[in-house]
Amino acid sequence: MKTYFITGGAGFIGSTLTERLLKEGNKVVTIDNFCDYYDPKLKEKNIQDFLSNENYKLYKGDIRNREDVKKIFDENNIDVVMHLAAMAGVRPSIENPLLYQEVNGIGTQNILEEAKLHNVKNLVMASSSSVYGNCKEVPFKETMIVDYAISPYAATKKANEVMAHVYHKLNNMNIIMLRFFTVYGPKQRPDLAINKFTRLILEGKEIPMYGDGSTSRDYTYVDDIVDGICRACNYVLNHDDVYEILNLGSNNPITLKEMIKTIGEVLDIEPKINQLPMQPGDVDRTYADISKAKELLGFSPKTTFKEGITNFVEWYKKNN
Repeated sequence: MKTYFITGGAGFIGSTLTERLLKEGNKVVTIDNFCDYYDPKLKEKNIQDFLSNENYKLYKGDIRNREDVKKIFDENNIDVVMHLAAMAGVRPSIENPLLYQEVNGIGTQNILEEAKLHNVKNLVMASSSSVYGNCKEVPFKETMIVDYAISPYAATKKANEVMAHVYHKLNNMNIIMLRFFTVYGPKQRPDLAINKFTRLILEGKEIPMYGDGSTSRDYTYVDDIVDGICRACNYVLNHDDVYEILNLGSNNPITLKEMIKTIGEVLDIEPKINQLPMQPGDVDRTYADISKAKELLGFSPKTTFKEGITNFVEWYKKNN
């Protein structure tokens, strides 16, 4: 039995990861501040089934508060930190860049510093495909230069990768940075496109389509992402002197038009589309080269886009 500390543990990915780890017989310690970026009741629902599990412990706190973070390290014998907490979203980061720097910058350094002081050597941390910006070459490889972010959110994620490398070098910490590519599936945040579009189609409302629909994303099903995270945890636990940046994606970009069409087909409703101009900060496409994750972790996404949308719609109808 291992003890895993998950930041952002009540969120979409964090709660899905918690469910898997508990089923495998591990202890899970989580922190979440239940902020109002979206309805906190949704996060409370995400973790409701865990509260009676003796191997689950929830701390309501904020990673920006050093004492909140220290308390968790003081009270628990942690084997692996899985740092998922962040202010998410490209467009909101343009409107409030200072908040993103506080949470994603200072918050992440609080995690790294307390891990160092408590001699916790193994960390897996969430980065983002947004660090690639509008790289012209595809698929995106981890060796590409990513110094040209086009949103504050992306810039904070790149900065986290750099700071994590500092802690790896100075403190012999094993760290894997995972660049997630557009995660979707049950429990997905309501502000994200697949959730939002499903809701609008069911309500008979127009879908806002930014651009001509040719932009594409490497949509990755949440269970595949969670499998990649767990494999990364096993890797840091069983290797020394680890610092790696890995893409976790599906390696199969889907255009915006195709995404809308697929949701409509699964719902058996013809979508109504309102075409709008492209928005600042949006990238043209994301496309993951996952050969490094396959080689190091044995990562191999299993869920097709149609299957993933079908699973999401079933969950959505049941929970809304």
